Amino acid sequence: MSTITAGSIPGYLSGTWAIDPVHSEVGFSVRHMMVSKVRGKFTTFEGQLVTGADPLASSVTATIDLTSIDTGNADRDNHVRSADFFDVDQNKTMTFRSTGVRADGADFILDGELTLKGVTKPVSLRLELGGFGPDAYGGTRAGFTAHGEISRSDFGVNFNAPLETGGVVLADKVTIQLEIEAVLQQ
Repeated sequence: MSTITAGSIPGYLSGTWAIDPVHSEVGFSVRHMMVSKVRGKFTTFEGQLVTGADPLASSVTATIDLTSIDTGNADRDNHVRSADFFDVDQNKTMTFRSTGVRADGADFILDGELTLKGVTKPVSLRLELGGFGPDAYGGTRAGFTAHGEISRSDFGVNFNAPLETGGVVLADKVTIQLEIEAVLQQ
């Protein structure tokens, strides 16, 4: 088993990074009607990454504006904002705070706590480093891809309806997909 060090990651830099929302995406998918998936994203979010001298000592915090949900259908988005799902009148944001990073082969696992509707649960995301490098504006950028799954009912997002043929309208499992580009702060 090889040891992951800052020197073993090409271009790795320790520092504090701000998530660039223009070049990042916070997405999700959930099975619908037992046959297909509905995909969506949140268009307003912010976050900070701190890459440590030891990559496994890095951390992430993020806040997502739940009112910014976009599934490509305004009626569905409004329903998801309602008390049936996010209840955005009472819960404007969802937050993530990492609790650790661990190596998993060439990739990493980012462990953390997700808070949604006042409920905090552990969540692990498989993390792939996209790279570190200069940007066209004299700054430095880093890229990350992450994905994982949560149970929406764990967070009190329980709305559902049975189908006449069996099953339910929405699956409990929600897949999270993140494409993050971050800018090194000076």
